Amino acid sequence: MGNSGLRKVLFWDENHRSGRCNSERPHLQKIKKDERAEGRKMRLANAIRLLVAAMAMLALTSALPAPATAQVSVGISVGFPPPELPVYAQPICPAEGYIWTPGYWAWDPDDEDYYWVPGTWVLAPEVGFLWTPGYWAWGGTAFVFYEGYWGPVVGFYGGINYGYGYFGRGYEGGRWDGGRFYYNRTVNNINVTEIHNMYNTRVVNNNVNVTRVSYHGNGGVNARPTPQEQTAARQRHIGPVAPQLQHIQAARSNRELRASANHGKPPIAATQSRPEIPEGTGKDVPKARSGAAEAATKTRPGTSADAAAKAR
Repeated sequence: MGNSGLRKVLFWDENHRSGRCNSERPHLQKIKKDERAEGRKMRLANAIRLLVAAMAMLALTSALPAPATAQVSVGISVGFPPPELPVYAQPICPAEGYIWTPGYWAWDPDDEDYYWVPGTWVLAPEVGFLWTPGYWAWGGTAFVFYEGYWGPVVGFYGGINYGYGYFGRGYEGGRWDGGRFYYNRTVNNINVTEIHNMYNTRVVNNNVNVTRVSYHGNGGVNARPTPQEQTAARQRHIGPVAPQLQHIQAARSNRELRASANHGKPPIAATQSRPEIPEGTGKDVPKARSGAAEAATKTRPGTSADAAAKAR
């Protein structure tokens, strides 16, 4: 074959391959176009799923009772309410800077039983911080617990009248001033020879808890958080500090503090400070009193420090 014939063959081969590639290119472009369309569909489907999930979460949040918007639940739910709050006398404040944290009923999921966490004095973790007690509330299908916290403002605690300054709204037991905590002696048991930063303000308690109910909603206390209380929950705050956690664990370990054992009248109702919860019944710690004893003293918990001291 001559050179001219060879050039014709090569030219034909190149044109043939070029034509084949050109014929395949539209097919590849269609595949890429379909892939991009599929990708857009998948992204749109994912966005719709996220939107639906967000709307479901919003609907669930709006369906929760008012207390849930003011405090965070710790994920504990129980099918029946806690016992009534026991009546007890407040121990004397151990030293300046300690703030009263009221007793409450906690839940042990292992034993499926409530147990009493005695009220106690706790050293404030920061200057200016106050304690917002935890509380039980009806969540629509069960009772849920909302954990207490420390913060610059007392938040919502279910409207529960825990006494000793915690009468359902705010805290009447004391205030911070100039970096020191001043105690309201009318609702606290204070040793005046050791603590001198005090004041006397008689508190008119309109939240008389005749039945000593210990939970919010579903036959319990009916209260809604104020805007200030809702703001308090959103401010910087911290949960129970180490001494409080140790106090809770000690209460959980004491079998006599379980509701099934004490029938709502814990043998150790309050302690001066942690750790003061023995394995057995405390000898020199305030015990829960019966309703008859309360009627005899004619005082509510925390109404008067002097009357509470006489009741011990």
